[in-house]
Amino acid sequence: MLVKPEEVGLSSARLERITDHLRRYIDAGKLSGTLTLVARRGKIAYFEPLGHLEVERRRPVTLDSIFRIYSMTKPIASVGLMMLWEDGRLHLDDPVHKFIPSWRDQRVFVGGNHPTWKTTPVERPMTVRDLLSHTSGLTYGFMERTNVDAAYRKLGVGDRTRRGYTARDLVEELAALPLEFSPGTRWNYSVSTDVIGHLIEVVSGQRLDAYLREHVLQPLGMSDTSFVVTDAQTSRVAANYQRLAEDRLKVIDDPATSVYRDCAFYWGGGGLVSTAPDYLRFASMMLNKGELDGIRLLGRKTVELMTTNHLPDGQDLTNLALPGMFTETAYGGVGFGLGFSVVQRRPPAQIAGTLGEFAWGGPAGTAFWIDPGEQMIVVFMTQIMQMGLPAPYPLRRELRTLTYSAVIE
Repeated sequence: MLVKPEEVGLSSARLERITDHLRRYIDAGKLSGTLTLVARRGKIAYFEPLGHLEVERRRPVTLDSIFRIYSMTKPIASVGLMMLWEDGRLHLDDPVHKFIPSWRDQRVFVGGNHPTWKTTPVERPMTVRDLLSHTSGLTYGFMERTNVDAAYRKLGVGDRTRRGYTARDLVEELAALPLEFSPGTRWNYSVSTDVIGHLIEVVSGQRLDAYLREHVLQPLGMSDTSFVVTDAQTSRVAANYQRLAEDRLKVIDDPATSVYRDCAFYWGGGGLVSTAPDYLRFASMMLNKGELDGIRLLGRKTVELMTTNHLPDGQDLTNLALPGMFTETAYGGVGFGLGFSVVQRRPPAQIAGTLGEFAWGGPAGTAFWIDPGEQMIVVFMTQIMQMGLPAPYPLRRELRTLTYSAVIE
C-alpha cells in the first residue's frame, strides 16, 4: 500500500533526494537503472523506478522488474534451514560432517598450493552455526587473496555455469581442500550458504528449489522469486552489467540468453532472482518476528536468535574478518548473526542506522535492510557488478544517508 510519506513519519521532499541522487548516476551512464522501495510502519512510502532494464533496448524499469539478487538469496536459504531447526531436524551445534561424512577430517591451510598442501588439523569440527554465521573457514574463489581461494578458481568451485554441476559436487570438491582457518576463530564471506542449501536437501529430502518454494516463497506470496527465469518473465528481467574502467558498462548477462533460463546448481548462496515487492514480503515477515498476513514461518525467538550477533566474544566485522574483505558492511559496530549482518553497537562508524538493524546485499548492487527500531524496510535493486575495481560506487552507504535523513518523527 503506497501512502504519503508524512503519514508514516517520513518527509516527501527528503525522499525525493533519492530520486535526484540516483538519477545523477544514471544520467552519467554509471548505472542502467534502479528501483528503490522504502516502507515504514507496514506501508510503502517511496517506490521509484528510474532508468532502464537495458541501456541498449531502452526498456524502462518498472515496479515489477526482476533482478538477480545474488547474495540476498542467503537470508532466504538461512530462514529455510532455521525452519528445519525449529522442527527438531538438526541442531546448531551439530558438526557438519554429520550430514557430509567426507568432511569428518577437515584441515586448515598452513602453506602450499593445490594439490600439494601443508595443513594442520582443525581445532574443533565445523558446526551448522559456523555455516550460518560465515565462521566456517570456507571462502570464495573471487576473493583472489589466498592460495586456497586460488584453488577454488582453478577447480571451478561453486561455478553455476558448469554443465550438470550440483551442490553435491560442490561439497565433495570442498572435502579435498583445506579451510582458511579453524572454524569459529575468524569471519570470512564464503560458499557457506551454498553448503546450507545442500544441508536443506539432505535433511528435508527435497531439492532446494522445491523446498524453498513450498516452505518460504509460496507461503509468503513471492511468486516472482525463483532460481529460473521463465519465458513469461523475460521481458521484465534487467540486464546485468559489468562496471569497466572509466565507469563504462558492459552487458555480462543478457535477459534473452541469461544463464538463469536454466538451472542445475540450486545455489543457496546466490541463485535467486526476485522483485522489490517480493523481497519486501520476505523482509516484512522478518520485521514481524516470523509472521506475515497470518502465515507464520518462524517463531519470534528464532528471529531474535538469527538477528543477534554470533561472532566470538561479541566482536564485529572490522576486527574478525580476514584481511581483504570486500563487503560494504565493514564498519565498526556491525556484527553477523545467522544469515544477516547485525548492527550491535551504537553508533556504527560513519553510517546511519539503528541498534538491532539487520541487512545484507548482493554483488550486483542490490541491498536491503530491516530496522525494527524505526519499523522501516529499504529494498534497493540495480544490476552492476563492481568486484575487482578499487572503489565501488558507495550506493548502499549513500542510500542509508538519504533514507534516514527523511525520518522526521
